[in-house]
Amino acid sequence: MDSTRQQKFARLIQKEMAEIFQIDTRNTFGPVMITVTMVRVSPDLGVAKIYVSLFPVKDKEALLQSIRDKGHELRRLLGNRIRHQVRVIPELIFYLDDSLDYAERIDELLKK
Repeated sequence: MDSTRQQKFARLIQKEMAEIFQIDTRNTFGPVMITVTMVRVSPDLGVAKIYVSLFPVKDKEALLQSIRDKGHELRRLLGNRIRHQVRVIPELIFYLDDSLDYAERIDELLKK
């Protein structure tokens, strides 16, 4: 169970990272839609696990690796946005959220 502080911090990171992916890094990753579906923050607020959904992409693992490779740049962009609101900018760890793919697969199976 996350504390209220962790939940507020996670919502802040989710909002800011969504804007970063939507506006700042549009040219970096090409014509894909990167959605931040969930953020989990460690109790000391030092690590943020960011779950992203990628659409329309054939090779999601390659794009996820590209996002991970640009992690330092993304952390810098996040730091520029939230530096007046927090003390420490968390380390960012990116994970692929495949819940939409799973739901789509279930829907296809139900239609058969």
